[in-house]
Amino acid sequence: MSQGVPQLAICLSEEPEDHIKAAAAWSLGQIGRHTPEHARAVAVAGVLPVLLSLYMATESSEDLQVKAKKALKNILQKCTHLSALEPLLHDAPPNILKHIVGQFSKVLPHDSKARRLFVTSGGLKKVQEIKSEAGSLLQEYINTINNCYPEEIVRYYSPGYSEALLERVENYHPVL
Repeated sequence: MSQGVPQLAICLSEEPEDHIKAAAAWSLGQIGRHTPEHARAVAVAGVLPVLLSLYMATESSEDLQVKAKKALKNILQKCTHLSALEPLLHDAPPNILKHIVGQFSKVLPHDSKARRLFVTSGGLKKVQEIKSEAGSLLQEYINTINNCYPEEIVRYYSPGYSEALLERVENYHPVL
């Protein structure tokens, strides 16, 4: 596994032919879907952002888009290497975002260091900015993540909180 992943990652990034990129994407998806260790090896090779961009690129062939999307989903469902997932929070469309946020919702409840890093790196703030349908799976994942933190932390990183706080400051009448 460790020798093949870097070579497949190079094919995915540098190969001009879409059918070869599609084969590399499929292969990486098959490797990454086995265990969290396999998914980590694929993620550490820098494959996830490349797969995402190939999936979203209008110039990619339909076959490449389909295989990149499937590979992403396969890898994401096993990936517990959160630092590789976090950059995807900013660029992924909702159908992929659901899988990314889902992984955070699985890991964060059990890892205090990861929870702290998720706050300091801006991940919690980004999750608060995600628009999701009430009752959707994505909303359930967001709720699970939010339940990993004290309410005031979640509020602090929610959109509009700083404005609400400033408004309270403006309307505050000090008692002298």
